[in-house]
Amino acid sequence: MRFAHRSHLFAFGLLIALLVAACAPAAPASAPAADRPAQQADAPAPSGQKVRQSFGGGPVGGAFQIFANAMSLIITDADPNLDIAAEGTGGSAENLRSVNSGDIQYGIVYSGDIFLGREGLLADDPNVYADVRPVAALYGGVIHLVVTEASGIKTVADLEGKRIAPGNAGSGAALSAERYLRHLGLWDKMSIEYLGYSQAASAMGDGQLDGFWILAAFPNASVTEATTVTKIRLLDTATPGDESGFFEAYPFYAKRNLLGGFYDNVPDDVPSFQDTAIWVAHKDVPDDLVYNAIKAVFSEEGLKRMREAHPAAAEMTIEGGLIGIPVALHPGAYRFWQEQGVEIADYQKPTE
Repeated sequence: MRFAHRSHLFAFGLLIALLVAACAPAAPASAPAADRPAQQADAPAPSGQKVRQSFGGGPVGGAFQIFANAMSLIITDADPNLDIAAEGTGGSAENLRSVNSGDIQYGIVYSGDIFLGREGLLADDPNVYADVRPVAALYGGVIHLVVTEASGIKTVADLEGKRIAPGNAGSGAALSAERYLRHLGLWDKMSIEYLGYSQAASAMGDGQLDGFWILAAFPNASVTEATTVTKIRLLDTATPGDESGFFEAYPFYAKRNLLGGFYDNVPDDVPSFQDTAIWVAHKDVPDDLVYNAIKAVFSEEGLKRMREAHPAAAEMTIEGGLIGIPVALHPGAYRFWQEQGVEIADYQKPTE
């Protein structure tokens, strides 16, 4: 009898629950994607839900990582539904591969790596990276070929037989160093040690390294660090590049001087060259998200915050936003630059 009594109570409770559910107002149906309004610059993400994205930077303390951190904060502050994490990475080449695979949505990649990666021409890497779309030019990454005064190295040709660190393995610096030094026939005639900039500076001070190669914003903290542990010399890389036809073979590079007076023992300008650091996105990042992101970063307030984060951000301007971009833009970025009235080359226009 007790079992029957409990069964009647359960059935009665179930009936009441069903009646309450039937009387409750129906939840509004989601509008079809085509009927939803386009996201505005200060509006939440299209889904109205938290969107998590990753932004590939570079080694800790380097310009890539500082830029990625600052840009992630600016974009997130402009849209409370975005959660963007700036990730430390090996740099340009790793970011190219990770953005292309969709493992991260944004990254900073050098123009040369974008150009060569699109053609499957990266050193020791025949893969084609065709799913990366430029968003904006950030600043010029300038080549510093730093050697100890004690090494006796005075020209690039003197690197033969020396111990040189070209940067982290797989980084944009290491790729550019190999590209340049192979062209000059020196790459296989040196002792190569893959080290980050700060590690290389310390190793030079300990006498374990004769020099290191940097591709980074000017001035560079690791070069300054090296001057505190040893006397340095910066080598002229532009003249050997001219004489060997390097700049004809790799036209995305541009000559630029390392200005004298910024580093101890380097009073005069030193001829060098630069690659351009480019903000990129995966092709499938929604156009509105890219448009809103670039609008936030290149706003007056966004640029002010970038310049407070790193002095190289002084090179970020609306007028120079497409300098060095070698392939077609992301459609969201294309919309922004069109609105700004910036001249867009035919090869920079999306074809999709």
